[in-house]
Amino acid sequence: MKPVIVVHGGAGRIFKDREEGARSGVTRAALKGYSILKQGGNALDAVEEAVTSMEDDPHFNAGCGSVLNEKGEVEMDAIIMDGKNLASGAVSAVKCIANPIKLARLVMEKTEHMLLTDHGANLFAKAMGVPEIPGEKLITERSRERWSKNLEPDSNPQEFKKDPGTVGAVAIDNEGNVACATSTGGLTNKLVGRVGDSACIGSGGYADNHVGASSTTGHGESMMKVVLARRLLYHMEQGMSPVEAADTALNYMKTRVGGLGGVIVVSNSGDWAARFSTKQMSWATVKDDQLQYGIYTGEIHTSSVAEALESK
Repeated sequence: MKPVIVVHGGAGRIFKDREEGARSGVTRAALKGYSILKQGGNALDAVEEAVTSMEDDPHFNAGCGSVLNEKGEVEMDAIIMDGKNLASGAVSAVKCIANPIKLARLVMEKTEHMLLTDHGANLFAKAMGVPEIPGEKLITERSRERWSKNLEPDSNPQEFKKDPGTVGAVAIDNEGNVACATSTGGLTNKLVGRVGDSACIGSGGYADNHVGASSTTGHGESMMKVVLARRLLYHMEQGMSPVEAADTALNYMKTRVGGLGGVIVVSNSGDWAARFSTKQMSWATVKDDQLQYGIYTGEIHTSSVAEALESK
């Protein structure tokens, strides 16, 4: 099986001055994940590495760069899933951790549970030797600014819900195993303790070697209502291609609950899709040593992996 990785940096509205950062961020993440796959590494390691790269990039709403809750704090959600045995680990409302996706993997591999939340997740992180960092280190100037603006009496909270909300990755490795990973800071000015789709298996992501792997982005509550990540894999089980399945699932979410978002998916045969119903979604994929990426509908830039690495 030829390895494939697909990543997204969030569906929504990406401002002009942040487009280039979003493009370079997703391509960097895809190349890092593909490098692991190319060397014979597994899909789980690849998606974890790709998402970690975006958590460390302040252009994205995950890790450093996460949006703030109503009290001006960062609370993050993440999930990782192994398509080989349907094992999964997730964390929600976690604070003061640089890379929630790494903690989610520890939940999967070091506990009998699938999801740890808030204080319990932080206690587990401490027990596992995961460094705690000051919450301030995760807050960017832009996140603080948007939080403050949303507190103003004449602000429109709906406008901020259009901002990109998640990062994610899906991959298939040489052995034919698939995996997914999704991480987010959630919604700007959300209630303390709010948990969206990203930590929820079947909504924020799903992976099954019998079908493929998916990761979602967009309005979390809408995706939870339709169990978006699992829904699109169901459509693939019924014979749809990844593109058809993604479009069908997104259209159902839009018509049934009025939700917008985006998805990335890779099938167990190595076919992939990156589709969205929002104005934009940053995405990138590497297959057959060829990198492709874009932000707008119909926008596809292509280069060889060698050229991409050289330019970086």
